[in-house]
Parts: sequence; C-alpha cells; structure tokens
Amino acid sequence: MDKMNSVNIAIAWCLAWGNERQPQFDITVLREMCKALRSGGEVPAAVRTIVKQVEDLQGIDKDDFPETLEKLKNDYPDLWNQTTRVGLVYGGVTKVKQYVFESAKIQEVRGASGLLDRINLVDLPAFFNQIYQPASSNERDKNLYTIQCNNVKKWLNDNFNKDYDLSEVLIPQLIIYSTGGNILAFCPAAYVHDLADAIEKRYTHETLTANSCAVGDTFRLLEIRFGLLKEKIEDTPWLDWYQQNYQKPIVQAYFGFPKNENERLEVFQNRKSFNEITTKLAILFNQRRSGNIIPGRHTNRRYPVIFETHPYLVRDGSDRRSTIMRVSEGELPRETYFSEASVRKYLVGDRAKDGDTEEPEWYINSKLEWHRGIFESWVKRFDRFLEKHDYLKTKYYGNLKPKDVEIPKTLTHVSNASNGFVAYIYADGNNMGGYIQKIRTPQKYKKFSLDVSDATEEAVFHAIAENLHPHVLKNYNNDEDHRFKNGDLVHPFEIITIGGDDIFIIVPANKALEISQMIGEKFEEIMIDRSDEKADYRIEVNKPVDKRKIHRYQPQTAKNSECKLSTSIGVLITAVNTPIYYAKDLTEQLLKSAKEKAKKLKKVEYHGGTIDFLTLKSVSMIASNVKEFRSEALIIKTSPKLRLYAAPYTLHEIGGLLKSIAALKKAKFPKSQLYQIRSLLERGKHTAILNYRYFRVRLKQGKAELKRDFEEVWCLPKDENNNGNLAPWMYDDGSLEDDKTKHIPYETIWRDMVDIYEFVEEPESEESDKSEHLTAGVES
Repeated sequence: MDKMNSVNIAIAWCLAWGNERQPQFDITVLREMCKALRSGGEVPAAVRTIVKQVEDLQGIDKDDFPETLEKLKNDYPDLWNQTTRVGLVYGGVTKVKQYVFESAKIQEVRGASGLLDRINLVDLPAFFNQIYQPASSNERDKNLYTIQCNNVKKWLNDNFNKDYDLSEVLIPQLIIYSTGGNILAFCPAAYVHDLADAIEKRYTHETLTANSCAVGDTFRLLEIRFGLLKEKIEDTPWLDWYQQNYQKPIVQAYFGFPKNENERLEVFQNRKSFNEITTKLAILFNQRRSGNIIPGRHTNRRYPVIFETHPYLVRDGSDRRSTIMRVSEGELPRETYFSEASVRKYLVGDRAKDGDTEEPEWYINSKLEWHRGIFESWVKRFDRFLEKHDYLKTKYYGNLKPKDVEIPKTLTHVSNASNGFVAYIYADGNNMGGYIQKIRTPQKYKKFSLDVSDATEEAVFHAIAENLHPHVLKNYNNDEDHRFKNGDLVHPFEIITIGGDDIFIIVPANKALEISQMIGEKFEEIMIDRSDEKADYRIEVNKPVDKRKIHRYQPQTAKNSECKLSTSIGVLITAVNTPIYYAKDLTEQLLKSAKEKAKKLKKVEYHGGTIDFLTLKSVSMIASNVKEFRSEALIIKTSPKLRLYAAPYTLHEIGGLLKSIAALKKAKFPKSQLYQIRSLLERGKHTAILNYRYFRVRLKQGKAELKRDFEEVWCLPKDENNNGNLAPWMYDDGSLEDDKTKHIPYETIWRDMVDIYEFVEEPESEESDKSEHLTAGVES
C-alpha cells in the first residue's frame, strides 16, 4: 500500500487503540501497523479494516460535501457506523507576558521565555517520544537532547501511570503542531484527560508560577471531516436546515453573514469541518482557563499557584515572592536575592554561549534539585539559519569567526551599537484567525502552523543578517559585567521570543525601522513561496486597487498586496535604562495601533503589513498611554484639525520615510532648520505652509533634495489634476474612517522625521561599507 501522512497514521493509531485504557489489539500489532504505514508496507491483518476506514476518510475529495445526511450515510456507510472515538487535546501556556515580564532584569526575562520555549519545543513533544534534534547539532548536543527527552518521559510515566505508561500510549505522529506556546495533538480516547493534565502539570513543575491550561475531548471519525455531529447523527442540523434558517440571528452569529447562495454553501462547509471541533476545544480551553469545571475532568485549576510572602520576609528581585537564597557580589556582578521561581529564570537566561548544561557553583551549593537541562539559544538557531544561506553569513559575519562573537548578557551590550538607545520590536500576524476559519482538515492545520512558524523565524533572522553586524564594544563601563571589556565582539540583538506569529526582539535603535520593515516584507514573501495545493496564501486579484487610498508615499511605485497574511509591528525607540516592563507596555500599544491601521486598509484591498513607532527620549515623556498622549499633545484642535504625526505607516511608506531622511542627511540639510520647522507646525495650517516655503526658498544647502525627497513624494494633492502643494502637510479625504466626526484631514510626517532623524544612518557606498565591516575584527 502507499505511504500514509503523519495525520492519518495518528488517526489509525487512535482507532486501533480503541475506546478503553487497554488497547484492543496487542501493542506490538499497533507498532507494526505504524511502521508499515510509514514505509508503505503491508499492515497486520487484524487492523486492515481500520486502515481502510482511514483511507476512506483521506480519500474524500476536498470539494465533496453531501447536501443531505441521507447522502452522507449512503456515500460513507463504514465511517457513519464507526463507533471508536478519536481523542484531541489542545493546551499551552496562558498569561505569558505576566510570567515573562514579571522581572525587570533582562536575564530573567530571557530565561522565562527560554524556559517556556523548551517546554513547548522539547518537553511536550518528548511526551510523544519525539526527540528534539536540530539538523546542525553535534553528537554531544544530540546526546544531551536524548537524555533530556528520556528524563521527561520518566517524569511523565512516574506521574501518569495507571494502566499503561503514558509515553507508551503516545507516538510522534499524534502531534498536529507544537509551536507558538500551544500544542494540538491526537490521543487515544481514554487518555485525553491524562494528557491534558500532564501538559498543565509540566508547565507548573518546571516554572512553578507560569499559568497553563489544557483540554481534551473525543470525536467520531466522521467528525474529523464534517464537523460536530449529534449523538444520533440523523438529528444533526445540516445544509437543508441551514438554507431555511440562515437569516436567524443566532444562526448568523455561528455561521456568519453570507450574501448569496454560493457564499452560504461556502460558510457552512468551512464551519462543518475539522475547524468546528478545534473551535469546540478553544471554547473548552477558555472555560477552564476562567476556572470553570469541565465535564469528565476530575482535576481543576480554579486556584492559581500561590507562594506566601510574609510582610517581614525579604523578597526576590521582582518583589513577588519570598527569597530562598542570596548570592553575593563576588559570585554574580551584584548581590542578588532569588526565590525558587526567579532563580530558574536566571539560570536559563544566563546560560553559557555553547549551551553548557552545568549549573554555576553558587546554585549547586544551594542544594536545589531542579536542573535546567539543555537549551538551544536563539544565537545558535540564527547561526544554523546562516549556514543555509552563505551570502547572509558573509554579509553578517564578514571575515569574523562565529565562535569569537559573544551573546549579549545585558541590554547595555545591545545599546552600545547605537549610543545608548535600543528599540523594542513587537510583531503579530494579521488575518490569522480569518485564514484558520477556512482550514477544513488536520493536514492543513499542520502545514499552516509549520509554515507560519518557519516564516516568522526566517523573516527575523533574515532582517537581522541584512541590517546588523557583530559589534565591537566601545566606551563600555565594565563595572556592570566583569565578563566583558572594550574591544569584545557581541551580537547586537536580543531575541526574547519568536513563536507562531509573535515576535518580541530588541535591537540597536539606529536599525530598528529597517529591521521592522524587512521582517514584514520577508514574512509575506516566504509565505507566498510556501503556497501549494494544500495551502495557498496568495491573494486572488478580482478588481483594480486604487493605491492612492492606501499609500501616502509615491503610491504608483507600491506593489499590490500579494499575500493573505501579514504582520503588524510596534516599535519603541528608547534609552537603554527605560524599565523593560514600561517599554513592553508602550510597544504593545503601538502594535495595537498598527493593527487598527491594517484593519482600516483592508477595506481598500491592502493586506500587507503596518508599522507604528514612537521615539521616547525620556521615561517621563508619556504619563498615560500612547493614544491619549497623541490626542492631547499632537493634535491641534483648530478648524480644520491638524495631526502632527502620520503613524502608523504601511511597509512601503516606512521605506519612503527612511529614504527621505537619508536623502536629507546626505544633502547635509541643516538640523536646526528641521527643529524650527517642527515648532512652526503648531501655529496652524497656513502659518506652517508659509513659513515652510519661506525657509525652503532661503536654504543654501539641501533645497533641491527637500523638494524632491519630501514635497514631491509625500505632499502632492490627491487629485492628479491639482498642481497645488500642501507641504509640509498631507491631505486625507477620510475615506477609511467609520466615524467621520473624528476625521482629521491634515497630517504631516515632519515630526516623525525629526524624531528618528538621528537614528537613520546616512547611506554609504557599498564598497566602503563592505570594507569597514570586513576589517571590524582586525580593529578589535
């Protein structure tokens, strides 16, 4: 017989195991079946009927959807009569930011994220006998990962061993995905709650304080293809029922608002698919996370983990829990108080560059029994990516050797590359939920998850390699960390997390917008390249797009949106001493603003990425939130109203903004004039226009560049027949606004240009830039 894909092997395993805790066939028969299905060999006679049913399920054409339940029964009688259920479990970590950003120390933030990553990528797959082994790992690392996975399986079996060791019940093919902090996996029906409990318990066992949640349920074989069915399948509301009731509000709330008969058929088919059973699990997940009791589940999580803190006891650095140990200044750069939860974060975050699993002496002396195990650093993943792309490796490292470049231990090492300023970049996917709602099979779920996860990681690595180089520490105060000194080479970036469609990284401020723009562009490009018959991420162009309604910068040169999925990005440029929890909060607000812009632009057929950014020169600049700050300080309430900023931007506009600033810097445009024109914006529309033109006429240097790279590309009127000039303003006709009373017709990029002027580098010739980079190692 032909080989089966992993999803169908998983379904066959669950059916062959049966509904009970003991397998209905000898477990050696099940293993022989899996081996035969993987290789295309002959399956044991005892399970051939089951394999035939899985083949029947697999053979249902994607466009085949019986119009009536009677036809469904007649077309697939064996699937209709199958009574063995298939389990499905969904779970993962919740309240991630609360756990990761609990501490203000970057080592503990990095460590918290790394610990969650290890649980999701190494520990949970180990439940299913899947050993995490990156392709480029050496034998030592492979052996360490094998030991780590065997330890996890031993823990699993020690904690969940009633009739069978739980690891014996699970196989690697059961995993649909395990990325982005979540796992979705098949499971024999009798063990769904055991597996869900194991997922929750693993997070608590390793982190002590991170919140997690997992739920499971069992489903008929036919439900994997045609969605939820009633206990008596004949009672299930089907297409004929929907055609009669689609206008009822409760039906519309569930199926949507189709406009015609063809759309009604499509939305019904999209809902009545594998998507419907994952939706049921998502609802159960939210109920359990809220503390509700789930039917059939004997354990509950209504009471979160609590560590008592007596008012007269010393607390750890996060001021959340009682201290259990004090580490002196000689053993760490400064005296530090740890609780057991925080010391685990620190150990993971302060790992050695080569992934050494040995704990430091001060931790060994504490007699604590927890061990951090092996962790793959983001730098190691980055190097593995560069090994596959020689031109990027040469561009990033030049003549330097990767082993000579250190992982940054603090944000000071990152900010050293940009005069003490860093940029927090927080990105999230657009239209992910809308796309998932149209996924009808577990095979497509598996592919979609893998595609998004890989595209996100590759986009970040590509952007870093293209825009950054190993940095030589200069004017570095080595009192902060005795392990580094002036002249040392460090990677000038910090990756907090890349998971699913989420990104949180910290880079030098002078490359923040270039990196953000490239992340957005590369993500879409990679997703388009991964399109195939199973998952097509390309946009079907059905009507012409008016790019003037989308882009304010040279709309005629912008590309049309080509990918159904994209990213919105928030960027905060700030001094390195800004508290990380405060920076994280502002970056989240900027991301939310960028996503709101993306939703508006979707109305005019723009499906690409958006970026919102803010430059924070001092912590006290914003007392409340970004939206209120802009509303109160950067909107002039004259008639008409004026907006003194133009963010958020499309990816094309960000490129134009950077080009405009770079051109002015190359022309040596007087910096004092930049600030003076900015101060005149607040005096009103006409005053600003008159004074701007007065200044431009009197300029002795940069006059032509200002006209060419600012006025003619940003400030031309919307009407092509209008030869007027609004500079320094741009006109917005308000076509994207739902509430016209809030519409502000005039805005300007001038203030944004001034804010990031010092963080945009003047373009150099390619030869000089390459020469400087290749000699960096010699200079150090």
